[in-house]
Amino acid sequence: SLVAMEYATGIVMVAENPSRTLHKISEIYDRIAFAGVGKYNEFQMLRDAGVRLADQKGYAYSRDDVAANELANTYAQSLGQVFTHEMKPYEVEILITQLGVNGKANEMFHVLYDGTVMDESGFSVLGGNAEDIETQLESSFNEGMTLNAAVKLGAKVLRPGEDGSVEAESLEVGYLDSTKTRRCFTRMTKSEIEAIIA
Repeated sequence: SLVAMEYATGIVMVAENPSRTLHKISEIYDRIAFAGVGKYNEFQMLRDAGVRLADQKGYAYSRDDVAANELANTYAQSLGQVFTHEMKPYEVEILITQLGVNGKANEMFHVLYDGTVMDESGFSVLGGNAEDIETQLESSFNEGMTLNAAVKLGAKVLRPGEDGSVEAESLEVGYLDSTKTRRCFTRMTKSEIEAIIA
């Protein structure tokens, strides 16, 4: 499973992922991040295509012209084409997030394996027990949370143990922060995650 939440100065994504090298959460462009669940090779191929598309548009026009909604629509067309015309659809769900700047709102686009696009706000849940996690977030989510509070909440809803504990080794965290200039994406190290949820 994977959750994305808005916090006071950006968007944070928290995923179940014990791997140190295979990432579910990545940067696509200056203010845009990508997250995926399902078959790793399939959503990584989609991410690579998104990076190329964003780079081409930013180079041909302006970096500010690269937008998450256009990437999400391109992904939706590709996944919809595969779903209707190929023998087997992709086994993925992806999320494209964009940090709002200059008074614009943050954006989150959840794209399903069949090409369905959902424009979400506040938080989004991909894969796993999405309904149960959404129910927990509805009662606990707060837009004004700090980054640390959002990471703790994400860890809690993803891996609720009997004693409420969670291991940093099993989590991956990436976030977009509006206090940064131009490249706004940061990936947390395992030690940083552990310090937050300890």
